[in-house]
Amino acid sequence: MKFLATLGAALCLAGGASCCMAAAARGGPSAAASKEYQAERAQCARHSAEDEAACLREAGAALQAMRRGGLDDHGANFEQNRLARCSYLQGDDRKDCERRMQGEGTVSGSVEEGGIYRELRTTVPAE
Repeated sequence: MKFLATLGAALCLAGGASCCMAAAARGGPSAAASKEYQAERAQCARHSAEDEAACLREAGAALQAMRRGGLDDHGANFEQNRLARCSYLQGDDRKDCERRMQGEGTVSGSVEEGGIYRELRTTVPAE
């Protein structure tokens, strides 16, 4: 029963399912928000009951924020953010880090697995 109340609250926050469908039919930012919300809801179904309820609350809150323009990332500079991860390093370590962030080397893992591991092997001749 708590799950249904949470789902109802999430839909109310989002403006109701009929509002979502009407927005999707019109197209535009609300349609994208609605589509993203539906995808997030589908992901929530893979969690346990408590986690699913929390996931649905977060999805509803994200939809509401997206409709208000609070989740806009169109002006984000992803390249700058990627390279900023290397800013604390010096010299060759920094250059190697920047190369890894630009896609050189191998990548394993994922966010879902707990992290992304980037590796770049450089052969250094003996002195």
